[in-house]
Amino acid sequence: MNDSRFTRPASVPDTPFVPDLGFLEKIQETARRAVSGASAILLEGMTRTISVAFKGRIDLVTEIDLASERSIIDSILSAFPDHSILAEESGASRSGDPSRNLWVIDPLDGTTNYAHRYPFFSISIAFESAGDILYGIVFDPLRNFAFEAVKNCGATLNREPISPSTESEPGRSLLATGFSYSHADTPRLRNMKTFEGFSRKCQGIRRSGSAALDLCHVAMGVLDGFWEMNLAPWDTAAGSLVVREAGGQVTDGSGGPFRLEAPVIVASNGRIHEWMIETVSECAEEPERK
Repeated sequence: MNDSRFTRPASVPDTPFVPDLGFLEKIQETARRAVSGASAILLEGMTRTISVAFKGRIDLVTEIDLASERSIIDSILSAFPDHSILAEESGASRSGDPSRNLWVIDPLDGTTNYAHRYPFFSISIAFESAGDILYGIVFDPLRNFAFEAVKNCGATLNREPISPSTESEPGRSLLATGFSYSHADTPRLRNMKTFEGFSRKCQGIRRSGSAALDLCHVAMGVLDGFWEMNLAPWDTAAGSLVVREAGGQVTDGSGGPFRLEAPVIVASNGRIHEWMIETVSECAEEPERK
């Protein structure tokens, strides 16, 4: 993942920082409060005409993205003024030591959907300490679904435990994916060959437009697997933790440990993961020859 707007810490301490229970409870309370305020902004924006701008040829940003992000950052920094922020629209906001406490924020995951009034978008907030994601929340405002995970404590939907599907047959599997905003201009990110490879072997593929929600739908067993290329840290930070804590599996495209900067993410119920990795590897696209 290459994004010149931010640079993540080059190194973190060898021994991960483990906060006490009271600290994590305050993190969770702060994130829930931030999500509540941002959700009100998103829902209000659905009732009126909004201004839309372009960050790229097909990459949108709306006034609602910006207002939601400001609201979330204000909520977090009012509780933790010495923490750092990594957010989609404003990039990195270094209020403290980024190798210690960092919030990773997507104020509106699914902006294109939102701008077109397509009802599938979310808010994603993750908290990372010493390079370790300890908490994540993904909120679906239209359905009032709050997916949450605390490291080593499981994952929930509206505070009830969730778990992935038990499907082990690729031919009966429902998958999801997405396409990079730069896919039209960058051949190696087009994902079409991989899409075709999976479509020949699985039951179906959905392209919904919010990676954070797709990951949570894997965690709750609605989807059996998900893959995508060239996502940003704010797209996957919270959702990847929700999948892992629910009992699913998340890796990079080669099956190795997933990092937020990985060029490919593969998430599954764990039972079809090896097949998904094999398919991604088989369908890896090469740059077009001139």
